[in-house]
Amino acid sequence: MVPASFAGHDFLASPEGALHWPAQGALLVADLHLEKASWFARLGQLLPPYDSHSTLTALARDIERSGATTLYCLGDSFHDRFGCDRLPDDARALLASLTARLDWVWITGNHDAGFVDHIGGRIEEELTVAGLALRHEAVVGDPTPEISGHFHPKLRLRMKGRTLSRRCYVASDTKLILPAYGALTGGLDAHHPEIVKKVGPGAAALIPAAGRLLRFPLAA
Repeated sequence: MVPASFAGHDFLASPEGALHWPAQGALLVADLHLEKASWFARLGQLLPPYDSHSTLTALARDIERSGATTLYCLGDSFHDRFGCDRLPDDARALLASLTARLDWVWITGNHDAGFVDHIGGRIEEELTVAGLALRHEAVVGDPTPEISGHFHPKLRLRMKGRTLSRRCYVASDTKLILPAYGALTGGLDAHHPEIVKKVGPGAAALIPAAGRLLRFPLAA
């Protein structure tokens, strides 16, 4: 994880999309999309059914590394409102062990709005913590500094004749959008007009790499 600052607060950002907030003893992630593979399987598109366990294993590792005691999931934690019902036994046991020992907060998103069986933790539509709004999707025009998800931002770069794609954070002075943390999630180009509009003036893509935070301005 590399140091990052936002709205007067200090964080540590991982390339995978976990944001550690040391002052709050918290870890923030967005868009786990657990049980996405099983959702597609019901439609006849068979994908390897290991996405949930892979995502939760990575999350457990980041929780251990950070020492976080609070976990904020910023929406679309499940790919649909019934995703929790479909969790395989190993993934269910791992998730239950995590929610039992952490102050775990599920912030609802557009995919998992209305889900009930969440194996522990508490459900919120959004929260304000230490002056920062934690929600699923950025709200244009709200002056409150906010951290959100929803867009799965990725930065695509052309280097030496090759196109590279990396998960990225997108930020301005008052908006910070986290990359999707889930193992089976696609991404929207950080230059997409909808992302730039949500973040507002001064938008930049941020990529943790080589011990520092690389900044790439995004044109309006």
